[in-house]
Amino acid sequence: MKTYRVISLTILLFALQLTSYSQNKGVIVSQRTKADFALTTDPNAAQWKSVAGVVTEQGRRGETVPNHRTEIRSVWTPKNLYLLFICQYEELNLKANPSTTTETNQLWNWDVAEAFIGTDFNDIKHYTEYQVSPQGEWVDLDIDRKPTPAKHDVAWNSGYEVKASVDQGNKIWYGAMRIPLAKFDKRKPKVGLEMRANFYRIQGPPNNRKYINWQPVNNDSYHTPEAFGLLRLGK
Repeated sequence: MKTYRVISLTILLFALQLTSYSQNKGVIVSQRTKADFALTTDPNAAQWKSVAGVVTEQGRRGETVPNHRTEIRSVWTPKNLYLLFICQYEELNLKANPSTTTETNQLWNWDVAEAFIGTDFNDIKHYTEYQVSPQGEWVDLDIDRKPTPAKHDVAWNSGYEVKASVDQGNKIWYGAMRIPLAKFDKRKPKVGLEMRANFYRIQGPPNNRKYINWQPVNNDSYHTPEAFGLLRLGK
């Protein structure tokens, strides 16, 4: 009986912790979609048009970063999580001779949109990272910030796909991702399932680089899991 009470109390405390977390952090709802689809970066395509996303124009410490409005939309199926980044920019900083068929390590030295996603609420320092550039380059990593030095495993492979396009006339670039859910979450996907997440951009040339994040990290490093918000699988 005593063991049962201890377990029950532990579950209750964990539930209260999650409730408190939800109240204090931003939430993005990923909308359930009927079926998997070919990636598109067109925000007016049927798969994206009616999806309510989140919008940010904040720097790492919550300051406004003008002319860098960023919208993130998300949908999901039982197999995949989809993300669309809509990225306003002033000036692009692109890697010469880009490759869209092989992983580009250290892609963050150029313009990118990034998603950090963690599913273990008891080990918030373990999460996965996904990047897409305006040229359709990509890199994914398995991150563990507990060791010293931290582990950033670029050899890890999620099997995710990306697509990108640039609207030079309106100075907006688009990046889409399709990430297999089973690669980063052992739980069965269902409506209401939550994971920890944050979204970022690195934008512009080295002498005028801009940093935009959804949930301000209040740090020089994006690798601040304490600042993550929530991504919730919706109806």
